[in-house]
Amino acid sequence: MKVLVVGAGGREHALVRALARSPQAPELLCAPGNAGIRRDARPLDAPADDVAALARAAREAAVDLVVVGPEAPLVAGLADALAAEGVRCFGPVAAAARLEGSKAFAKEVMEAAGVPTGAHRVVRTVEAGMAAIDGYPAVIKADGLAAGKGVVIAQDEGEARAALAEMLEARRFGDGPVVVEEFLAGDELSLLALCDGRRAVALAPARDFKRIGDGDTGPNTGGMGCFSPVPETDALVDHVVATVHQPVVDELARRGTPFHGVLYAGLMVAPGGDVKVLEFNTRFGDPETQVVLPRLRSDLLALLLAATEPGGLEGAAPDWDPRAAVCVVLASRGYPASSSSGDVITGLDRVPADAEVFHAGTAERDGEVVTAGGRVLGVTALGADRAAARAAAYAAADMITFPGSQRREDIAA
Repeated sequence: MKVLVVGAGGREHALVRALARSPQAPELLCAPGNAGIRRDARPLDAPADDVAALARAAREAAVDLVVVGPEAPLVAGLADALAAEGVRCFGPVAAAARLEGSKAFAKEVMEAAGVPTGAHRVVRTVEAGMAAIDGYPAVIKADGLAAGKGVVIAQDEGEARAALAEMLEARRFGDGPVVVEEFLAGDELSLLALCDGRRAVALAPARDFKRIGDGDTGPNTGGMGCFSPVPETDALVDHVVATVHQPVVDELARRGTPFHGVLYAGLMVAPGGDVKVLEFNTRFGDPETQVVLPRLRSDLLALLLAATEPGGLEGAAPDWDPRAAVCVVLASRGYPASSSSGDVITGLDRVPADAEVFHAGTAERDGEVVTAGGRVLGVTALGADRAAARAAAYAAADMITFPGSQRREDIAA
C-alpha cells in the first residue's frame, strides 16, 4: 500500500513516523517533506501549493491513501481534487474545511448545532469592531487562515484598535471580516477526533502553549510545545465529543457536506467545568500530533482507512500508552514575526534514542541539516509521568543547537 503524506512540518513528520509503525508496512511518500521527512518517506515531485498537480501526481504514482497535514490545501479543495482523480483521501472536502477556513462560518455552524462557544460578532470595519467590544480583555480574530497568528487578546482600547486596523485595513490576513469574541478564562484543552462523516472518535487530549514567551507572554505562535494526556479529562472527553464534535458532524452531514478527517476542537474549560469552543481546525494539530501519536498503540493507518470506508469507525477504540508525552519546540531567530533560514543545526546525532526529533522548518544543504522556517524542530519524549517526560524532552533538546535558537522553558511545567 502506498500512502502519501502532504505537508512539510513537524505534524507531518509525526504522521510519517506513526504510519511507519503500521503492521501493514506501507510505502510512504511525501510532498514536499523536509530534511527529516525525506529520510523516512520518498518525495513526490509535486508543488505543495498546487492542488491539481498534487492530485494528478498522486494518481500517477498509484497512491492508495493521501493524508493531508496542513489546512491550506484542504481549504483550497485538495480532497475534492483527489476524489476527482479517484484517489482516497483522509481529510475533509473544501465545503467542510470551511470550519477552519472561516471563523465566521465556524461560529454559524456552532450556533446551528447548539455547540457552546463564546459570545461574538462578525464585523467588517474598525469602528464596528470597536463598538462590538464589551469590556477588556477582548478577543479579536481574523476570519481566514493565519497559521495560528491571527488572534489578538487586546487588553485595552489601543490594542484593540491596532489589531482591528491591522486585520481590516492593512489586510494582513486577507480580505475577510473579523470575529470579535468575549474573552474566556480557564484552562485550554485540545481534543482531536477522527471522523468518518457520521461519527466522531476521540484521540487523546493534549494541551499546547501558543505564546512565544515563558509564562504565556508575547505574541501567539503556531505552538511552542505541548503535552498529553491532560489531567482530569477522562470523564470530560466523552462529554466534549457528545456536545461538540458529534453535533458538528451531524450538522455538516445534514447540509450535505459530511466531514471525513480530523476535527480538532480548541476548548476552554472554565474553573467550574463548563466547556466552550475557542476554534475548530480541520486537520491534525501542530504540535499536538507530536505528543498524541507517539502515545498511540493502535494502527494509525487502519484507523485512517476505516474513516474513509463505508463501515466507517463504528466500534473503533484507539489504544493508548499510559505514559505521558511532552514536546518542546525549537524555533528560529525572529520567530514569530520572522524567521531565519540557512543556519546549520548541530547535535541531532546526540539526541538519546528514547526521544524523537520531529523536523519542521528544516532543509538539507551540502549534506548538513539547516533551518528553513520559524518552528524548526519538535523534541518529544515519553515518561512515567509528565515531570519525567518533561525532563527527558528538555534533556534531549539541550543536545541540539543552531544560531538564534529559541524555546520556552516552561512547557508542561
